[in-house]
Amino acid sequence: MEGETNVTVETNIKMTEQDVRSFSASKREPEEFTNLRIQALAAAEALPLPKPDKTKIDKWNFTEFPVHAVESSTYSSLEELPEEVKSVVDLKQKNIYIQHNNTPAYSALSEDLKAKGVILTDIFTAIREHSDLVGKYFMKEAVRAEEHKLTSLHAALLNGGVFLYVPKNVEIEEPVQVVFIHDDEQASLFNHVLVVADTSSKVTYVENYFSTIPHSNGLANIVSEVIAEDNASITYGAVDVLAEGFTTYVNRRGIAKRDARIEWAIGMMNDSDTISENTTHLIGDNSIGDTKMVVVGRGTQKQNFTTQVIHWGKNSDGQILKHGVMKDSASSIFNGIGKIEHGATKANAEQESRVLMLSPQARGDANPILLIDEDDVTAGHAASVGRVDPLQLYYLMSRGITKQEAERLVIHGFLAPVVNVLPIEGVKKQLTEVIERKVR
Repeated sequence: MEGETNVTVETNIKMTEQDVRSFSASKREPEEFTNLRIQALAAAEALPLPKPDKTKIDKWNFTEFPVHAVESSTYSSLEELPEEVKSVVDLKQKNIYIQHNNTPAYSALSEDLKAKGVILTDIFTAIREHSDLVGKYFMKEAVRAEEHKLTSLHAALLNGGVFLYVPKNVEIEEPVQVVFIHDDEQASLFNHVLVVADTSSKVTYVENYFSTIPHSNGLANIVSEVIAEDNASITYGAVDVLAEGFTTYVNRRGIAKRDARIEWAIGMMNDSDTISENTTHLIGDNSIGDTKMVVVGRGTQKQNFTTQVIHWGKNSDGQILKHGVMKDSASSIFNGIGKIEHGATKANAEQESRVLMLSPQARGDANPILLIDEDDVTAGHAASVGRVDPLQLYYLMSRGITKQEAERLVIHGFLAPVVNVLPIEGVKKQLTEVIERKVR
């Protein structure tokens, strides 16, 4: 309960098959899932690392960590949350899940949504109690365990996450919120998020990764699978604020079927070295994918952000908007890929990537890529990397604003297209404050 001292479960730096079996047994997972873990662990030995464009990660630490799981306190009400976490949570929120390090710490779902068949629960409960439903989607359509070393390690070592299922014809009006609180230096996050909107359903899902300590010794290997069945709509908002010291791999992928829509609004505010992949597969006719992302890098951070929209369906529409700010000697690669497969006639792929550098040592690289295997389509891209516009600063300063304040206003305006579309006011406010702190 709240106030208890955190207890860590010691493991070897390199997990063995027996370690994985023991952890799976402690979560009372079905044999099928245990076997999936064991197969993934074995595959990880031989599989290569992914190869993000223009970023060498072969020397990054993706395998060594002090402990696999941390037992942390739970919360009997939202009032018990740390003050800094309360700032992003409406204390009257009826539909919310909170994870404290690796512990499912609090969950609430309105009686109305329960009656309609909505499921919101931690990933371990979902695996045990909704195995048929979870098994239908888990690492089957969006992400596969055998893709490379990081996806296989994720499947083998999964130690947290959440499952949200919205049944057919159910529209959830208020956002569903998930908060991952990290406050133990030893904790690693192998979180799996599975969001499924069944036919003609609608949901807004917003998650926060929230480090309340400045440094971590762990790893973050995070996978989100977002499935929008025919005519379904998913808005997925996320703000990641993970501590320095993590090696962070984030893979968020969506599958949009016929007449379906997936919209992403993501703020990547980690202080750690990060590889991020965000891919939307528009497999259905008339499907829509809209991705908006903002990034702020500082210190000596190295980051790579690959955003893809892949068109399979006719009349599909894919939009990518990414804005990044780099300061100090931070560096980032922005890869934007619009891919139109053969047969995806009338598809439209548009993207824009812009990077603003605040210091001479900062580095940014924006790479717009169009891969088109169909004639009857439209596509376009824009990219820029540069400094703060001196004309904008001059205009603001001519009205009595100091140079420092003028620069701050330019930065906030540059990032506003994503910040303003986040669905929860507390989360929008949090992202604004994090941006302020990082660029100050």
